[in-house]
Amino acid sequence: MAARPIWRGHLRLALVTCPIALHNAERSSGSLNFHLINPKTGSRVRMVTLDAGTDEEISRRDLVKGYEFEKDRYVLMEDEDFEKARIESSSTLTVDKFVDLDSIDPLYFDSCYYMVPDGDAGQDVYVVLHDAIAQSKRAALSRLVMARRERAVAIRPMGKGLVLHTLREPRDLYSAEDLFDGIPEEKPDPEMVKLATQLIDRQAAKFEPADTEDRYETRLREVIAAKLQGEGITPNAPAAPRGDNVIDLMAALKRSLGQEATGKNGSQDSPHEPAPADKPAAKRRTATRKRA
Repeated sequence: MAARPIWRGHLRLALVTCPIALHNAERSSGSLNFHLINPKTGSRVRMVTLDAGTDEEISRRDLVKGYEFEKDRYVLMEDEDFEKARIESSSTLTVDKFVDLDSIDPLYFDSCYYMVPDGDAGQDVYVVLHDAIAQSKRAALSRLVMARRERAVAIRPMGKGLVLHTLREPRDLYSAEDLFDGIPEEKPDPEMVKLATQLIDRQAAKFEPADTEDRYETRLREVIAAKLQGEGITPNAPAAPRGDNVIDLMAALKRSLGQEATGKNGSQDSPHEPAPADKPAAKRRTATRKRA
C-alpha cells in the first residue's frame, strides 16, 4: 500500500492547473539508529532536562523557545510571536519562473519529494506539463509552505514523473571564497590537462544507485546480524599504503594511462625486451660476417 501523501494541492502554470500530491522520497527508517544503554542493567538511559543555572530538573512542557542575541542572553518567544511571522499556506504551487537545470548548484538542493497526480482528473495535464518541462531541460521554481515555514522549491522531471526539491538559502551555506582564494590562478600545462582528460574518459561510466552505498553501514549491519546469531565477524584488513612517492605529475599521469615515461632525448623506451628467439639469429649473422 502506497504511503499517504504529506501535501495535497494544485500545480499551476499560468492558467493551466492539475491536482497533485507530494510523497516523501527520503526514508529515515533506512538508517541505523542507536540508543544509549546502561550495560549493567541493559536499560535505556533517560535524558533529564536541567536548568543550566540552578541544575534543577525542569518539565519540558514548562519550557519556551528563546533566541540567543548575545552570549547567554536570550529573547523569549511565545506562540503568538510565531503566529505573527506565519506565512499563509496555499494549496496551489504557482510556477514563478523556469531556469536552466544546470544553473542550480547541487549545494542548494535539500529535501526531495515525489510529485504525482492526485486522482484521475488531472493526469492528462500532468503528462503534458511533465513532457514540456523535460524537453525544455529547465526546472520550475515555486514556493511551498510546510510546517509553517515557506520554502523555495525546484520542480524537475524524473522518469515519467516530477520531483520537488526544497532549496537552501545562501545564508544556510558557508561561503567558499575564503577557502578557494588560496588556489593558484595560473593555468596548468595543457599537455597534463589532456592526459588527465584521457584518464577521465577511460573511467567514464553510467551512474548506478549502488554507487552510493554506505559500505560502513552495510558492514555494521553484518556485525549486528552476527551478534544476534552469537557469531563473530572478522574485520576487514586495512588497505596497504602505496609505496611509491609520486614526484613527477606528468610521469604519474602517463603511468596511469599505461604509458612509459618519455626519456630526455624525446624517444620512448621500448616496453618490451627482444624475444629470446631473436638473439641466436643475431649471433649467426655476426659470425657469417666475420667468416666473410
